Order: sequence, then structure tokens, then C-alpha cells
Amino acid sequence: MMQLRLEIRGVAGFLSKISPAALAFALFISTGVIARAQTATDPGVRGVNWCPTCTNGAGGFVPGLNDNQAALESPMTNFIEEVNNVAGGTSIKHVGLGGVFDSNSCTGCHDYPSPGGSSLLTNPLFTVYQLFGDQNVMPFFETSLGPTVVARFPFQSDLTTPDGHVHQLFTITGRSDAGTCSIQQPDFNGASAENNLILRQTTPFFGGGLMEIIPDSSIIANMSANLTQKMALGISGNANINQDDGSVNRFGWKAQKRSLVLFSGEAYAVEEGIDNEFFPNKINESPGCTPPFPDGPPNGKGTNGVPDDRTDWAVLPALGYLMPGDPERFGMFGRFLAAPVPSTTLNGSIGCPGGDLSSCENGATQFATVGCVLCHTSFVGGYTGFTTPPSSVSALGNTQVDLFSDLLVHHMGYCDADNISQGQALGDEFRSAPLWGIGQRGFFMHDGRTTNIVTAIEMHADGYQSTGCTGVGSYPASEADAVIAAFNALDSGDQQDLVNFLRSL
Repeated sequence: MMQLRLEIRGVAGFLSKISPAALAFALFISTGVIARAQTATDPGVRGVNWCPTCTNGAGGFVPGLNDNQAALESPMTNFIEEVNNVAGGTSIKHVGLGGVFDSNSCTGCHDYPSPGGSSLLTNPLFTVYQLFGDQNVMPFFETSLGPTVVARFPFQSDLTTPDGHVHQLFTITGRSDAGTCSIQQPDFNGASAENNLILRQTTPFFGGGLMEIIPDSSIIANMSANLTQKMALGISGNANINQDDGSVNRFGWKAQKRSLVLFSGEAYAVEEGIDNEFFPNKINESPGCTPPFPDGPPNGKGTNGVPDDRTDWAVLPALGYLMPGDPERFGMFGRFLAAPVPSTTLNGSIGCPGGDLSSCENGATQFATVGCVLCHTSFVGGYTGFTTPPSSVSALGNTQVDLFSDLLVHHMGYCDADNISQGQALGDEFRSAPLWGIGQRGFFMHDGRTTNIVTAIEMHADGYQSTGCTGVGSYPASEADAVIAAFNALDSGDQQDLVNFLRSL
């Protein structure tokens, strides 16, 4: 009996050092008690399903910019919204759509709830795919009320050799401005796509400049923080290290890119088929589909061989030649975009679903208690988030960055795996998605597979889906298994408060 007391006391001493979430899960495992299933409901998109009078908390430039920086908001937003046609046809610019593309504008994928955001609630590709007589057929996975998604094939047609690249949805074949171009649209229903199709929705740009300058050392230090709790919950996580300079990548679903301008340049080439300073070749070089000059500088859009010598915009009129090319503009737009502001900060009690501010306050506590905060790093529940260093853009420096992400990639299990490696991120690893602004998102998970935030929470764990698992080969368990078990072990009120808190962000 004395030995039993000592053993119990030893276990209690260990459990006292870890989070309540770990304690709950340890008891769940040791007793064999089945955790409660989720009982919370998703109140839906803020401003659409609830609180239509709430102030929009996402979009626009960061406060505190100097006059010259602030003056860039309108022209930079115009560049993001610009629609590109085929160069030399109906396009007034020398820059234009490549032979293959996913959309004809950045806001075709990044426009909700404002430019720089994520997928619109109504898919804009249905106004694009047959523009000017284009002969495209809409792929089956694009739906009018679904997210704008792009397609990747993890493997080549032999289903063995790695591929992983984006396969563009559309071609310019048949357009009145496309001349003799005759590229065949991919057959997403065919054998090459069977059991070999992965979809990705877009990630928001909001707060991009703040994320960009978080020190690498802070990300690594946070990775090593709270190890006792993380180990008890099966959480590890690692940085996707840039192989060129050893820095920590942070943008994209697999944290595969380091900077906004590089991320933008790649998207410009891959999603719109427009070559540029960073990607100076067309994605598809089929004869008759590529203009006889590069889209980007030095032989690009202006008649004098400079990036842009137009004089029809407000900032620096007649000095457009001093401006950079489009990827730099897009990167600058993302760099100056403000971080999303929680609805409760902007709107008080009505900014929490149900109008009870205490629900969101308790939800923040539960978010920390069950262990969500250990991957979605934040200043909640006594935990510490990221702070930016001093910056040459003073509005971005010395600022708390409550992005709700550790910017690391984590093993997410067999059902969430997409079998695509990017950088050091493996086929089952994804970056902890930043949750700021999640109250105004309509679609969740990397492929936008659900509109329900409660379902998305459950999908972090192994075994939620009995069918549709995409993982090929052997993958470790999801690092979120124990956290989701702890969420399910909460009583219904605490579960709902946590969900309400997320929808207030």
C-alpha cells in the first residue's frame, strides 16, 4: 500500500508539471474512458452568418506608416486587383497571361473579406474560364460556392515518380486574344489524375510583413519552449529550413517560402503564367503561346523598356520608372497589409457569437488549456507569442504578432497527408495555419474540404474520416491527436466557447 501511494504521488508530481490538457489526455488513456465527441456548433462566417453589423477586422495597410508608405495603399491594391489578358491582344500592357493559368488576377484567389485575403465565398473562376471564347471546361472539383483551389499531382503518370507541381486549370486556347495557341487542357478526370490529385486553397496575406520579420531565433526558441507539455501531447514540429541561407521559411501551406516577394513572384508565374524577374521563363513554352519578349523587366511593360513608365497613377507621377516590377509590388502590398483584428476588440460583446463576451474570454482559456496554443502560438492563457524586432518600416517594428501559429511544420497524419514534399516539409507535414482572421474565412484545411470550423478541428486528428484518406506509404500519427481528444473531453459549454473564440478572431 505504501509503495502504491508513492507511485501515485510520483505520477501526480509529474502531471502537475504539464498542462491541464495533457492531464486530461493522460487520464483519458489510463482509464480507458472514451472522450466526449464534439458537441459545439460553428456559428459561421462573421458578418455573414452572425453579426452583420460587425466592423470588418481584416484588410488595409498597417497603422503608423509614414505618408509616402501610406500613399502606396491605393495603387498597390490596384495592382493586386488588376486583370491580365493575353499580351498583345486585348491587353493594354506587354505583360499578359501565359499559355496556362489558374486565374487572371491575384484577387481571383485572394479577395475575402478584402484584397489580400483568402477564397471568396462565391468562386470567381466561373467568370474567368471561358472569357473571350476560351474553350476550357471547368474541372469537377471547382464549384460555384466552393473555394478557389489549384491542382497538384503528387506523382507522375506512373504513380511512382514524384511530381508535386501545380498543374494549371486552364489554357488560353480559343481566346480571341490568343492567336494560334492550341494547348490542351489537363484531363483532371483521366488516368493521370486518378488517386493522384491534390487540391490547395490559398492562404491570406494579412499581416505578411509582420510574419516576414519575426526573427528566426524567436521561431527556433519557441520550438524548444514548453517541451514537457508538448512531449506529453505528442507534439514536436520542426522548421522548414531554407537550403540557400539556413533561414526559417514561413509562407505557404508547408512553410516553403521565406519572403513575400519570392512567394509573389512564384505565384505570378505559376498561377497566372506570367514570367517575371524571379521566374524568367514561361511555365508552358508551347509555340504560338508565348510572346516574343519576356513579360518582366528590362523589356517589359513600359515602351521605354522599364518596368512601368505610365503616368496615370497618383504616386510619383511621371516617375514610374523608379518603381519595381510586379512581384516587388505584390510583395510590398503584402508587407504593408495590417494584421486581422479580433471582432471583440473592434465590436465588444457583439463581436463574440451570441453576444456574450465572457464566452470568447473563456474560449481563449480553453484554447490554451487543451493545448491548441502549443502549435498555434499566441498571447493567450499565459503563453507568449512573437514580437518583431526594430524595423526600417517603423510601423512593423517592436510589435506583438498574435498570428496563432508557430510557423513550424507538423506531422498531420495519414488522412491529411498530401504526399507532396516542399523544402524539408514531408508529405504529411503542414505549417500550423495562422488563425488570425479565421472568423472571416469560409473554407478550412489546406484543400478547403470543409466550411465548418468544428469539423476542421476534428480533421486534425487521425481516424476522423473513414474514407477519402490520401496518404500513400507510412506516416506517423498526427501530432494533434491528443489535443483533439482533450477538446472532445471538454463539456459542451467549454467546447462552444472555444469555437466562439476562434470565430471572433
